[in-house]
Amino acid sequence: MTWDVPTWYGVVLLALAAFRLWRLFAEDTITARLRTAVGHTEFVTCPWCAGAWITIGWWLAWTAWPHWTLIIATPFAISAVVGLVAANIDPVE
Repeated sequence: MTWDVPTWYGVVLLALAAFRLWRLFAEDTITARLRTAVGHTEFVTCPWCAGAWITIGWWLAWTAWPHWTLIIATPFAISAVVGLVAANIDPVE
């Protein structure tokens, strides 16, 4: 296990992956039933609440398995960028 700080691109990948995972659980249609099952609490939908725990999870995974965590985080990070770009270039009215 390493207690180093990730490089700048590692931080960016982990941050985008954490955002995408929060967005998936908190706002995406595919997880609406799950949110309803847990009571749609503020903890699940709040980026400050759930986002903090999701971020800690990514960071702990990175400290244990830095290489594989970044590999797993990459598709989540790319998905986050695609969603953010699409929302800002062609916003839904």
